[in-house]
Amino acid sequence: MMFFNDPTFVLLIPAVILAVYAQWKVKSTYDKFSQVRCSRGYTGAQVARYILDDYRLQKIEVAPTPGDLTDHYDPRTGKLNLSESVYNSSSVAAIGVAAHEAGHAIQDAKSYVPLKLRNGLVPVTNLGTTLAFPLFLLGLFASLPVFMDIGIILFSLAVVFSVVTLPVEFNASRRAIRVLADGNFLTAQELPMAKAVLDAAALTYVAATAMALLNLARLLIMRNQRD
Repeated sequence: MMFFNDPTFVLLIPAVILAVYAQWKVKSTYDKFSQVRCSRGYTGAQVARYILDDYRLQKIEVAPTPGDLTDHYDPRTGKLNLSESVYNSSSVAAIGVAAHEAGHAIQDAKSYVPLKLRNGLVPVTNLGTTLAFPLFLLGLFASLPVFMDIGIILFSLAVVFSVVTLPVEFNASRRAIRVLADGNFLTAQELPMAKAVLDAAALTYVAATAMALLNLARLLIMRNQRD
């Protein structure tokens, strides 16, 4: 968000560039390896099911969900949702994504601390992202520093959420590659392709964290200028 002629906006330029690059990277990498069929012939849904069953997580349902790259594990419902292009696909890219989401289910089953922390932050993060900038702007234009401070505190929760998300996503990807190798779901030639897809996806989370941190820096600079 640009506050009129706010000179601190330039701080966001590196994060914006990284975000654009990350989006291009994940799309181009996924598109490339979605054209490479897994030589074992598994679909994304089959791989996710095999992995979950191997970890005795039969109670977790693997279900298709509308959209493109809308794949996610929902710890509230215990359901692993795979986008239709992943659920039915036998591509190396789809196998990597399905295994990654299964990795989140395994994290949940093993009470992986960063995941538990991230899940606990969801309600306060949603509140923080909704109210942070309006309260900060109110304090800025009405010369009420206390509202600026509250806005910064609320936005800080979103920053913490972004930071905590990084180990959650990196760990899920590491679990995915290890399970795919151990279970012989992919060949030695195909594993680096799946890893490239997951690495590109992880870059989007890095970009989001960088954007959040730099936005927080902007708020702090503008707040200090009011003292």
